[in-house]
Amino acid sequence: MSDQLELLVEMGRHFAATQDIEATMSRALERISELMGAQGGALFVLEGDHLVCHASHGPIDVVGLTIEKGKGIIGRSVSNNVSEMVWDAQSDPSFYSEFDKQFDFTTRSILCAPMSVKDERIGAIEMVNKSTGDGLFNQDDLTLLEALAASAALAISNARMAGELAEREVMRRELQLAAEIQRGLLPSEDIEADTPVCGVNRPARIVSGDFFDHFALYDGRIAFTLADVSGKGMNAALLMAKTASLFRCLGKEDLRPGRLLQRINAEVCETAMRGMFVTMVAGVYDPATGRLVLANAGHEPPLVHGTDGRFTALSAGAPPVGIPPELTGGGPVPEEVLHLGGGALYIFTDGATEGYVAPGKELGADGFQEIIRTGQSGGLGPQARIAGVADALCASGEALRDDVTILVIDDTEPLKRRLVGDQMAPSIELQDMAAQDQPIEGSLCAMTLPARAESLCMVRRAVGQASETCGFNKEQCQDLVLAVDEACQNVIRHAYADSEGDMDIDIRRENGSLVILIRDFAPQVDVQAIQPRDLDDVRPGGLGVHFIREVMDDVEHLPPPDGQGNLLRLKKALKV
Repeated sequence: MSDQLELLVEMGRHFAATQDIEATMSRALERISELMGAQGGALFVLEGDHLVCHASHGPIDVVGLTIEKGKGIIGRSVSNNVSEMVWDAQSDPSFYSEFDKQFDFTTRSILCAPMSVKDERIGAIEMVNKSTGDGLFNQDDLTLLEALAASAALAISNARMAGELAEREVMRRELQLAAEIQRGLLPSEDIEADTPVCGVNRPARIVSGDFFDHFALYDGRIAFTLADVSGKGMNAALLMAKTASLFRCLGKEDLRPGRLLQRINAEVCETAMRGMFVTMVAGVYDPATGRLVLANAGHEPPLVHGTDGRFTALSAGAPPVGIPPELTGGGPVPEEVLHLGGGALYIFTDGATEGYVAPGKELGADGFQEIIRTGQSGGLGPQARIAGVADALCASGEALRDDVTILVIDDTEPLKRRLVGDQMAPSIELQDMAAQDQPIEGSLCAMTLPARAESLCMVRRAVGQASETCGFNKEQCQDLVLAVDEACQNVIRHAYADSEGDMDIDIRRENGSLVILIRDFAPQVDVQAIQPRDLDDVRPGGLGVHFIREVMDDVEHLPPPDGQGNLLRLKKALKV
C-alpha cells in the first residue's frame, strides 16, 4: 500500500508541474504497470467521435491507435463513465478483437478506468494482462488505477485550459495588432477643428467593418469616402482593409467618383467572399467653390444640412459594392452634383442612428440631427460636432450595437478661406461647366491670384476642368495644364523675379477654340528677347517655351488694354 501511495503522490506532483503532459503520462503508465505487474498499458483521449492513444507502455507501441467511441471495453468504460475489470477479455462481447489481429497479440485480462472531470469525458487508462499471482487484476489494482485516472484527468483538463488561454492570448494580441493596422488606414482624428473634411470611427468590437478616408488631390480638391462592410469580425475587417486600400490607390487616378466605385466594385467582386458586400459613398469636394460630386453605392442616405437649418436626405443611386456587374447592369455609379453653399454634408453608417443614447432608447435620425444643430449653434467646429454624436452613443451605458462612423464635409466660409490661405485671398468666379447643356461661349473662369508658386494648384485645377468640359481627352488635358503651368511659372520667376504682384487668369471659349489669357502687372518685357533655346543646347532650363508652343496652336504676346504689365494669349482649337 505504501508503494501505491508513494506512486500517487509522485504522479500527482508531476501532473501539477509538467509542461509535457504526454511524457508524464508515459512515465505514469510505466510505473503503474510495474507496480501492478501488468504486461502493458495505454492512455486514450476522447477526440470527437474517436478515442486516440496518446501514451503507451509494453511490448507493443500503440500510440496513435484510433478506436471509434463506444467500441471495445475501453469505449464502454468511457461511454458509461464506469471502471471495468474484465478477467476473461476474449469472452466479453464488447472486446475489440481487431487489436489482437493487427498486432499479433493475445489479450487475456483488462483493467480500465475512465478519465473525467465533472461531466466532461476526457478518455480512459487501460492495463492489460496481469502477469503476477493468479493473472487476474484485483480491487486494489482498480482503486490505484482509478486514483491515477482521476489525477491524470485533472492534469489533462488543466493543460487544455492553459492551452486555450494561451491561444486566446495570441488571438487577443493578433486582434489588437489588426486594430492598430486598421486605425493606421484611417485619417487621424487629431486634426484642427476647422478642417473642412473630417471623420470619426468608434468600433463596436476590437476590429471594425467601417472606414472613412479623405485626401487632397493635386488640384486642391478633396476626395473622400465612407463605407460599411456587411457582417462583423475578421472577414469584415479584411474586406474593409482591401476596399480602403483600393479607394486610396485608385482614387488618385480616377477623379470621377461614379467611375471610381465601378472600378472598386470590379476588384472586390473578383475576390470577395460570397454574400459579403460594401455599402459605400465616394465624392470629390472643391473647397474653393463649394461644388461637390457624390456617388452612393447602396449606403445610408447622406444628409445635407443647409444654411436654413433644414436637413435633406440623398438616396443611393446604385446597389452596394460587391454585387456582380452582370446582376446590376454594370456601368458607373450615378453621380449627383451638389453646391453646398456654406452648408455641410453628413455621411454616416447605420450604427450612428441605431445606437443607444440611453438603455433601450435609440438615437434615431431626429436625435442625430438635434446633436448636430446643438453643436453648430454652440459654435462647435465640424470635428467636434460629429465627435459629439459618437461620444453620446459611447456614453449611453449600453454596448455599441454596431460600428459608429461619421464623415462631414463642411463648406462654411471660414473653412474655405483657411484652406485657400488668407494671404492669397483670390477672387474666383468658376462656372458650373459640367452642368451646362450647351457649349459655353465667353469666359469659363476668371480669377486674380498672387504670383506665387502656391497659386498654381488653383490654376491647374481650373485649366483641367475647362479642358475636360471642352472635350479634350485625358492626355490633351494634361498637356494643356502643364503648358499653362509653365507660362505662369515664367511670370513668377522672370516677370516679377524678386518682386511681388498679381496675375489675372481668364479661361475662355471663343470661336471653336479654348483661349487662356495670362496677364501680369510686372514691368513690360522685351518680347523679342523671349526666344526658345536651341534644342541641341543640352543644359537645364529654357525648354518651357518650346513645350508651350508645341502644345498650343497659337502663342501670342498682346499689348495690355491699359498699357500696364504683360498679356499672353494661348489658343488651342477644340476637337471637331
